[in-house]
Amino acid sequence: MKHKTMMALYHNPRCSKSRDALNLLREQGIEPEIILYLETPPDAKTLKSLLTALGISPRELLRKGEDDYKTLGLADTTLSDSALINAMVAHPKLIERPIAIKDGKAVIGRPPENVLQLLA
Repeated sequence: MKHKTMMALYHNPRCSKSRDALNLLREQGIEPEIILYLETPPDAKTLKSLLTALGISPRELLRKGEDDYKTLGLADTTLSDSALINAMVAHPKLIERPIAIKDGKAVIGRPPENVLQLLA
């Protein structure tokens, strides 16, 4: 039996890791709130709170393999956290995925099993 929990998943249905994380949660009977972040990108404030919940820097949340990462010159280590956050707001595919969040704590689902840490 599936039940709602106060868990959200920043999800990209085209990403196998994101789909795997969602399936793992569903196997545990959890139906998270799905946030299709490519369609409704988080604003800078939301991204900052996600980073706080994850306990990482903006640079650690960047998908470095994306074309936009190279095109926008985001490898430049002199860029401020605000510049990196603004780049992710403008180009949400730069955001590492999936991200599960529950009770103010968050994990990146790479590997997908990481999302289960929030259930403990």
